[in-house]
Amino acid sequence: MTNYGLVVPTYQPILDAGRTAPELVDAAVEAERLGLDSVWVGDTLARAPLDAFTVLGAFAARTSRVTLGTSALLPALRNPLLSANQLLSLDLLSAGRLTVAVGAGFAGRSEPEFAFAGVPWERRRARLDDIVALWRAAWSGASSFHGSVLHYDSLPSFPAPHRPGGPPVWLAAYTPGALERVGRLYDGWLPYPPDPADYVSGLATIRGLASRPVTPALFATVLVEDDAERGRVLLEEYCVTNYGRPASFVQGIQMQVTGSAAEVAAQLRRYEGAEHVLLRIASTDPKVFDEQLPRLAEVAALLRGRP
Repeated sequence: MTNYGLVVPTYQPILDAGRTAPELVDAAVEAERLGLDSVWVGDTLARAPLDAFTVLGAFAARTSRVTLGTSALLPALRNPLLSANQLLSLDLLSAGRLTVAVGAGFAGRSEPEFAFAGVPWERRRARLDDIVALWRAAWSGASSFHGSVLHYDSLPSFPAPHRPGGPPVWLAAYTPGALERVGRLYDGWLPYPPDPADYVSGLATIRGLASRPVTPALFATVLVEDDAERGRVLLEEYCVTNYGRPASFVQGIQMQVTGSAAEVAAQLRRYEGAEHVLLRIASTDPKVFDEQLPRLAEVAALLRGRP
């Protein structure tokens, strides 16, 4: 059965619009009450966000059932051994409910973030793969690690994770090279292609190359709105506020959809094979967000075949 989750916005635009940090935690609690399966937070230095690990710790304390996840974490921005410890702590505090989706950054947008962290932009994908491999080595009790970019002659000793091997790690990427790496190195795949056919073909490629089980997921930006014109206006406002670009540009890169609950559900059904769908509300207005949250639950119910 496919799972459906809420991406909780933790970036500066929604905070500037009046949303408080405790209210974001309340949104995660409400998502669980409404029957959604997971709650997720993003990670960036570009838009002054709340810290992803801190927010997920608050979610862990206030929820009991939902998966907690990153969508997506930029591991290069942190010391990899410290992040291994932080993720392990979240895994234990949530009793194994953590899933870690990671990315290597978006060309043309993420370079300043790498500069802030003092990390080279070059070989970022190899660095990401090494960080994930280092995490797994540390969580498994290895005494050293030597990858293509990272080298540690000794590793600290960590407690055993809730699940053997630690939390699952998904790759948020879609390039041809990423599809091969997903099937070889990662536990899941989290893209947001605007064309469902690209998703289906990408998943087929992964399954043809995979040497390990892979969870296929989807990141979707949605606005459930019965008034088609209002939906288009709100989506345009969101893209300009969030990305500084018109919707026509953003929708050429990522999956976005507006329409009635039935129309949104129908579009999501076209992404055949997705087993976990992350739903991001296309608004930085707290009032709109609160109105949309129960409508996301309505979309999830339709997709599950319930009225």
